[in-house]
Amino acid sequence: MEEFDIQDIDQETPAEDVFIAPSFHEVKISAGVSYTYHSPIPTLIENNLSTECVLGVDEAGRGPMVYGLLYLPLKLHRSLLAETHHFDDSKVLKPKVRSDLMQALCTAGTDLHESCGWATRVMSARDISSGMLKPFGPYNLNAQAMDATIELIKEVFAQGVNLKEIFIDTVGKEEVYQKKLERIFPTTKITVAKKADSKFPCVSAASVCAKVTRDAALEIGYQAYQLPGVRAESLKTSADAWGSGYPSDARAIAWLKQHMDPMFGWGNESRFSWRTIKDMLDAHESGVEVEWPDVIDDQQARRMTDFYITASAMQQDDEPEDELTTWYGKPVSDSVF
Repeated sequence: MEEFDIQDIDQETPAEDVFIAPSFHEVKISAGVSYTYHSPIPTLIENNLSTECVLGVDEAGRGPMVYGLLYLPLKLHRSLLAETHHFDDSKVLKPKVRSDLMQALCTAGTDLHESCGWATRVMSARDISSGMLKPFGPYNLNAQAMDATIELIKEVFAQGVNLKEIFIDTVGKEEVYQKKLERIFPTTKITVAKKADSKFPCVSAASVCAKVTRDAALEIGYQAYQLPGVRAESLKTSADAWGSGYPSDARAIAWLKQHMDPMFGWGNESRFSWRTIKDMLDAHESGVEVEWPDVIDDQQARRMTDFYITASAMQQDDEPEDELTTWYGKPVSDSVF
């Protein structure tokens, strides 16, 4: 479980008036559906697809989790992102600053819009939990994160972008992850590193794409809990109510305790594979305990041979053999098995 100090929690809290990027899909987020968004290829690259590009990948969150990706011409990597716009790890940037940077990235006519392409993969809390809570062979969070990253990169390659270098913030052991990616993308130089979002500007920018998209997702998720008929000026924002969504944030814990349904727990915004939520469900005195029957009872299990039609079943009471029935051969009997 990730722990954050007070400063980190403040930085992880969504901006009060977060920019709603094109990567935000209200219907799918409200329904707990995972989805991918790709921006159009920027003009500077589209006009010459042979342009050598650099790409960065980073993630935001662990409840609903968003993977962000950003690419741009290699020659502009540090000058545009670090020197001109001062991109940094999204957890270091003030919420308003990262929201403004994302808005510039999405605004036609800006240098960021003309030079940078980006994408996000929104992994819903519901889908993450479904994978992690599978009864046979759980699909752990690191594996889900790696697969999301690989698919995003493949989709950029499929658009014809000439990626020469890729930088990724690590998931698990960086050397293992890097070797896996090098096998999949053998013609591209790949660097997987810890704290890559504070070392490489393209990863910093990808971090902003992911974080601002998640900020908007948290805000729309919270609006579903607002009571109808309440005046707009009296409504809280998600930042006031459930904060950053991390276990070290007292606002998040307080909100979970106050809004727990005794039968269903919470909605699509909560990851039920999260230890904090498991503990709350187990400890809640008014919770309803449900016992599920085994899917298959040993006594009801059938043998594979039960699904074969045997010769004795096809021919009973010494009936004459049907020539058409055995035209291509006779069925095998149980004794063969």
